[in-house]
Order: sequence, then C-alpha cells, then structure tokens
Amino acid sequence: QVQLVESGGGLVQAGGSLRLSCAASGDTFRIRVIGWYRQAPGKQRELAAGISEMGIPEYPDSVKGRFTISRDNAKNTVYLQMNSLKPEDTAMYYCNTVTWTGDIIWGQGTQVTVSS
Repeated sequence: QVQLVESGGGLVQAGGSLRLSCAASGDTFRIRVIGWYRQAPGKQRELAAGISEMGIPEYPDSVKGRFTISRDNAKNTVYLQMNSLKPEDTAMYYCNTVTWTGDIIWGQGTQVTVSS
C-alpha cells in the first residue's frame, strides 16, 4: 500500500507564497500519477496540479502561472509551489495518487488560508 502525508499549509496574506510537500511511503513503485487537489468549504474537490505518468505537469486555468508542481523521486516527495496566492485559493489541499492497479489514495490534507 501507499501512504501520503502532506505538510506546509498555513496562513498567508494575498500575494504571498507557500510550498506544500507530499511525502509518499510504502509501495511507492505502485504510483502511476500523483498530484494535488483542493476543496474549499461548500465546493467540490478540484484538481490543483498533477503530474502524469509521463512526468508532464497539468494545471487548471485558475492556477496556471502561479502554481508549480515538482517531484523528487529520490525522496518520494511531491511539492506544490504556490505563488501570488489569492483568497480564492483558500482550501484544504490533498495529495492524491492513482496506482498502476487503479487504486486511488488520498492524504489527510493540509489547510491553506489566504487572507485579503
């Protein structure tokens, strides 16, 4: 099995930056794709950034140019660098992976709050 643990969330003013980390452990060889989702209160969970099995990053329009996802395979860690944060980026951020056998695994989440 794969376990995911997020860290790095917090409170930041609009225009500021945060870097989230997602440390994977266990059977990390099973990871096919990995990424970050976010869920604001009263809203559906949405993709924040992802890395495909080919290592290609994917971003929704709402974060393009501001968020950067990266992966350190040696450390089994995925990062989400978030710059120029906006109040609408406030959400719980979850690390997510889909394994080669189709299992969908979530971390426990880390809260990001952006004040105006």
